[in-house]
Amino acid sequence: MSDLREILSFLDTLRLNNNREWFNAHKDEYRVAQARFDAIVERLISELQVLDPSLGTLSVRDCTYRIYRDTRFSPDKTPYKTHMSAYICPHGRKSGYAGYYLHIEPIGDGLLGRSIIASGAHCPLPKFVQSIREEILDNGAGFDQSVKRAEGWTLDDTFALKRIPRGFPVDSKWGDYLRLKDFILEQDLDSDVLDAREPVAVLREKFAATVEFNHLLNRAIEYAFEEM
Repeated sequence: MSDLREILSFLDTLRLNNNREWFNAHKDEYRVAQARFDAIVERLISELQVLDPSLGTLSVRDCTYRIYRDTRFSPDKTPYKTHMSAYICPHGRKSGYAGYYLHIEPIGDGLLGRSIIASGAHCPLPKFVQSIREEILDNGAGFDQSVKRAEGWTLDDTFALKRIPRGFPVDSKWGDYLRLKDFILEQDLDSDVLDAREPVAVLREKFAATVEFNHLLNRAIEYAFEEM
């Protein structure tokens, strides 16, 4: 069984036994699954740094998330996430920059209910959204080209506005892009990744198609930082 399938097997069992007693009794299994995931992320960081030197120096810890849920303000009091994920972007996952996301989750009723990869900026701050929209208005053809060159990826418009936001021309050729609030390309992870003995090589090739997209987003985000 591949490392990713082993990770999914642990997470699926956790999904059915999401309580502290079970988790504490199976902590060694968790540590093995987490170590497998961290090793994949470490190799993926190295590969992506070659494709996208703007990532700079990153550690696994800069990019991965804890399995423990913050339940303080949630009606769902289950203590553990049933997925493992990493966000590889300049200056680490908390920086606000666009980057490359890996999400491993068994099919079910968890956060996403499936394993995916994504590329771009999820829930960017309003000042970043404004700057990205201005970039699209000025360079819509370039943005459009970066989306179309990402073969096999889908632009997520789930939370797009119904109307073009105030301050932008309502007849813009790039209206569908201007209505976006998230700027995300995504695709489900299929057996070509999940069953691969060397999944990082496959992930590298998939993410390579989105480097131009992230560069465009981060140029706009960097400009917003300079204006702060």
